[in-house]
Amino acid sequence: MARDTRSPRSAGTGPGRSTRRPRTGTAASAPDPEATVSLPGLPGTPTGPKQTLLGLGARVTGRALILVAVFVVLGLSYASSLRIYLDQQHQLALADQQITERTAQIAELQDELDRWSDPNFVRAQARDRLGWVLPGEIGYRVVGQDGQPIGGGVTLEAEQQLPAGEHEPMWWDRLWGSVRTADAPVRKVTTR
Repeated sequence: MARDTRSPRSAGTGPGRSTRRPRTGTAASAPDPEATVSLPGLPGTPTGPKQTLLGLGARVTGRALILVAVFVVLGLSYASSLRIYLDQQHQLALADQQITERTAQIAELQDELDRWSDPNFVRAQARDRLGWVLPGEIGYRVVGQDGQPIGGGVTLEAEQQLPAGEHEPMWWDRLWGSVRTADAPVRKVTTR
């Protein structure tokens, strides 16, 4: 263990330590105007209008501006994330609604399929829609005053009414038209 051989007078000195004081009248001794704090109401403080940033009554420091900028950036990033989250929630709600609707539609179709699997339902539909009767039964149709059957039965109407004097082409006419079309196909011209 080594003893400290320095005198108490030299304790503040040593390598890298200086006991010199700055000279008076130099730039180091001039008061720094930014480092001074001006308190209103004390003698020696300026009482004129102060120049402040953004015309605010309080002084705004650089740190405060940076802090405000950070909060603005964070707010914008959170707002965009919140917007994306809300859009996804809306899409999920729409998907859930579609699933519910399609499930109900599947249930209805399954019920209809189950009904058509029942032979009694098929017989009833054949009687109502087609006017069929079982062997040994007698079928009746009630005709109105205008000569049209009343109630029951399916009436089929042409999808397209032809003008007077024209008739629907026969099957061989359609076949021959198909052969002619196959012999001379229409070429599609594509532009790039």
